[in-house]
Amino acid sequence: FQDLFGVSMVVPLMSLHIKSLGASHTVAGIIGSLYGVMQLFSSTFVGCWSDVVGRRYSLLACILLSALGYFLLGTSTTVFLFAVSRVPVGIFKHTLSISKALLSDLVSERDRPLVMGRFNAASGVGFILGPVVGGYLAELEDGFYQTSFICASIFLLNAGLVWMLPWSEENTGNSEHRQGNKKTGGFSAKADNDLHLKSGSNGAMASDSLFWSPWIQVTTVLKRIKEIACSNLWDIFLVRLLMSVAILLYYSNFSLALEERFGVKPLFAGYLMSYSSALGVLAGCLLGPITRLYQHNTYRILLHSSTFTCTLIFLHASALSIWMVILSSTFLAFSTTIGRTCIIDLELTIGGNEASGTLLGVGQSVTSVGRIIAPLLSGVSQEFSPCGPPSLGVGLALVAILIMNANKQKYCSHGNVKLKNK
Repeated sequence: FQDLFGVSMVVPLMSLHIKSLGASHTVAGIIGSLYGVMQLFSSTFVGCWSDVVGRRYSLLACILLSALGYFLLGTSTTVFLFAVSRVPVGIFKHTLSISKALLSDLVSERDRPLVMGRFNAASGVGFILGPVVGGYLAELEDGFYQTSFICASIFLLNAGLVWMLPWSEENTGNSEHRQGNKKTGGFSAKADNDLHLKSGSNGAMASDSLFWSPWIQVTTVLKRIKEIACSNLWDIFLVRLLMSVAILLYYSNFSLALEERFGVKPLFAGYLMSYSSALGVLAGCLLGPITRLYQHNTYRILLHSSTFTCTLIFLHASALSIWMVILSSTFLAFSTTIGRTCIIDLELTIGGNEASGTLLGVGQSVTSVGRIIAPLLSGVSQEFSPCGPPSLGVGLALVAILIMNANKQKYCSHGNVKLKNK
């Protein structure tokens, strides 16, 4: 919550600030793209590094270096300083991915979708409140600089909280995870005990590997990344890429398309997107009943939510009235939130908790690729029609659904997902 609350205070104000420093639209765009490129290449490496050295130290390093980036942002009085401040954030702002890997270490596979859903809901609340507070602070004198310093202070507070947690690097969680799969109250029982935070494949190894030479750490990380690249997870990551691009295409020209098609002002479109974000938070809280309804079959939930998402994007693209757009936006908030949580759970279930940091890092890189591709596809498709981007998104979502259907036997065996190595 605090992480996204702090970041969302600053991010909406950044474009205005860099233009006030005298940057052109092109320079501002290049700096924004640079951040995305750094995230693309660093997320897999940092996630794998957390498997090697442990969650505690990797999370602390990412939080502190992100705090440094936002502190530098608060001192940026030139375009050059602004660009420099984005470097540590672009490389190390992976606190959410490492936190998700940590949650995966703590809870059983049975409880993981529920816990991830609650985690996403808490993060969503922070993202809803942050822009409101940031907008208020921006009205003050030197408001952007104050907001950046507050964001850096929030990261420092998070670092203190992480340091004070009762960490234990002993590899004592395996039996608890197995028992947790057999009990509906496994997570509640684990939450009442001291934290036994595993650091990937072996807690003791991670504690020792912190003191390895940087070269050994790098080679170990590269070896793990190679193992993931040579695994049979390509189709899961392809499904994630296709669905990410489809959803990004839906939002890419949302305000412009509503104005051209229905004469709706951008303010109404902004309210509608905020309304969808709030419903997404609610959807995260409903994952528990949904997973129980599906008997904890993550594959089926993902397939059905993706099919529902594809249908809703199609309804949006072919809507004849604004009420149809509102209806599709309402249910799309639920289907996309559930789908994002399920694709992460499926990655971790197939790949195993031993490499959860690496898997989440690769998944984040895949999403970053989608963020690079989607604006290009959106620009080309808008040349033909305002409905071009969501219509193209429907096609990509259909391909993702076909891939999931083609690999059904790979993921489903008596309702459970199984790992199959090549």
